[in-house]
Amino acid sequence: MDRLFQTNVIRKKTSLDGMWNLWIDGKGTFSAAVPGCWEQIPALASFRGKGIYTKTMQTTHKSSLKIDWKGISHTGDIYFDGVKVGHHYNAFTPFSVILPHIEAGNHELKVEVDNTFGEHSSLHVPNDYYTYGGITRPVTLEYIADTWISYVHFTPRYTDGSWSGKIKVCICNITDKPFAGKLTCTLENTRVSMDVAVAANSETVVCTEAAFPGVAAWSAEAPNLYLLNTVLWENDRAIDDLIERVGFRTITVKGEKLYVNDKEIYFKGFNRHEDHPVYGCALPLQAMAHDMDLMLDTGANAVRTSHYPNDERFLDLCDERGVFVWEENHARGLSLERMQNPNFDKQCEDCIYEMVVSHYNHPSIIIWGLLNECASQTEIGRAKYKMQFEQLRSLDSSRPKTFASCQHFTDLCFDLPDIISMNLYPLWYDNSDPSEMLTKEMEWARSVGGAGKPFIVSEYGAGAVYGNRSDTYARWTEERQKQILDAVMGCYMDRDDLAGIFLWQFCDCRVTEEEWFMVRPNTRNNKGIVDGYRRKKLAYDTVKTHYQKKKYSRACCKSSMP
Repeated sequence: MDRLFQTNVIRKKTSLDGMWNLWIDGKGTFSAAVPGCWEQIPALASFRGKGIYTKTMQTTHKSSLKIDWKGISHTGDIYFDGVKVGHHYNAFTPFSVILPHIEAGNHELKVEVDNTFGEHSSLHVPNDYYTYGGITRPVTLEYIADTWISYVHFTPRYTDGSWSGKIKVCICNITDKPFAGKLTCTLENTRVSMDVAVAANSETVVCTEAAFPGVAAWSAEAPNLYLLNTVLWENDRAIDDLIERVGFRTITVKGEKLYVNDKEIYFKGFNRHEDHPVYGCALPLQAMAHDMDLMLDTGANAVRTSHYPNDERFLDLCDERGVFVWEENHARGLSLERMQNPNFDKQCEDCIYEMVVSHYNHPSIIIWGLLNECASQTEIGRAKYKMQFEQLRSLDSSRPKTFASCQHFTDLCFDLPDIISMNLYPLWYDNSDPSEMLTKEMEWARSVGGAGKPFIVSEYGAGAVYGNRSDTYARWTEERQKQILDAVMGCYMDRDDLAGIFLWQFCDCRVTEEEWFMVRPNTRNNKGIVDGYRRKKLAYDTVKTHYQKKKYSRACCKSSMP
């Protein structure tokens, strides 16, 4: 299951998840779960290298095929019946392989997977989270027509007391003949139709707008969702379809405040890694739902997908549960030297494109982010930030953009985003007073391009090893973490000049040994308020106390939207 709702009726679709053969040179052949990380296999618990996945798949009839890969970590080369048909870099974004006119019968699918570090990988580097190996997200096989719907993007609009929406549809033609037909788009009781012409071996994008009377807005309190059913027709015969789930909401930045549906919001959020001691980064739906339940139990209303696009099923949960999402491209803590990797610009460009195109319709995504804690204090770094913000805006003008900076009093990029975001760790890395640190950072940021913009504390936190208890309140004890979070949250949440805060982090996560073992006990980032197994630390209830206080909800103005 790759989504939490049915995405097709006309187009036949089947899952390729299950047990695959995995061969690793020098280690042998294993039966490996897909989706899954090869680190789940005891003999591969710390393996970094290359492996080959194989599976025999059966097709029921002659057809063109589309194989969707939601995530391969971090590089995948795809072979079909011995012929290379695809290549993809980045563990956290989806891609597809198109196979024209395949005969019915058994076929061999082979995937060469690589999770090594080196110049070939500018974004996956030894880092404060772990780069797992394997086919880590779902795989689906789709039987497609020779002309088919690639994607549908829906942008809601609210004017003069009523809802409308822009519908953008991309159609692909993989034949040597031009295609002429029509599209119909249906949502509730509204149906619109468009004529479509696609040249041979090409794609085209068509757009339309429609009014949607009677729909209800999507919000944290009432996350109303609707199915938008797009059908492609040829000679009055339906040949393909794509169903997307959408919500009606607006996002507005007005001065230093952020509004959803004309209601000011305040982010009470978590940074969350896709990481688990058993499942690695390939969390099953049950584990995702458990994470969501725990976060909502604390009173949180937002999650930041640090530091990469998330599994789309988790985003579906956010849509359903009314959780605001800050989703960002994949880059964390890269020095200027690493940003000058010859593959950096192209790999970032691909990641941003795939993130926005595949996740555009999630109403829960309120903010797009990029390049966490990279070299934004340098002129070369600034040029790269500028280029990526321009790409983001070209792909989606409906959402505000930001990046999380740790370049205190040296950042050169605060004129570029719509929202200023800073990572601050008072009382953990030093003994700075939380209020004084925040005031100084905000005043400086506003003097160098951030004036009149919302300000978010994108990370704050303290570490504790689960079960490490002591009356001394020493570092890495649960008592010290609880004490620090109580003090910092008490300060931040009494400030009216913040648009929100995101705790670092929800759960402890594994880190890479290469550069982090000296500063991360047990080779884990231990700043979670639950450990890797989701066992609650003392700080869990502290966070819950602060996040659940009604005076922090900022429900200060009621939206006029239906």
